[in-house]
Amino acid sequence: MPSAKVLEQKQKQVKEVAEKLAKSKMTVFTEYRGITVEDDMALRKNLREAGCESAVIKNTILKLAAKEANIEVDEEIFKGPTSVIFSYEDIVAPARIANDYAKNHDFYTFKGGIMEQQQVSKEEVIKLAKLPTKETLLTMLASALLGNIRNLAVVINEVSKQKSEETVNA
Repeated sequence: MPSAKVLEQKQKQVKEVAEKLAKSKMTVFTEYRGITVEDDMALRKNLREAGCESAVIKNTILKLAAKEANIEVDEEIFKGPTSVIFSYEDIVAPARIANDYAKNHDFYTFKGGIMEQQQVSKEEVIKLAKLPTKETLLTMLASALLGNIRNLAVVINEVSKQKSEETVNA
């Protein structure tokens, strides 16, 4: 049986992780077995730049924290070493960054995730990772809107030409 001090530390850690799970818009669980320190530092740097937080958390702590946060999570996620990525603002960023990293590192795999307090499968996390960025979507929208405006301008110009030809011929 752990000492009172150790038990208190673990309870504090469970509470902290539960708060992060509850606050996080997107949480991604990955298996990281085989990652080098250099690669881990580079991945964490990319995650930090995107406003994400990454940590390796014991599965028992994660399981208790999920329960405390009233989030149902499949037991399979808690098997093997688990790295957790929390994103408090962007739902897609942690999935995209982890997926980009996984493309070049076969050992780095998704276990699943939690999106707005609901569990999502690893397949759903991968689908999220492949969505276009916000900037790309805005560019696509602007392009579509400008295309419609351009087409309207061409139609108005043609109508104007027809009217002026009718006026000259009359």
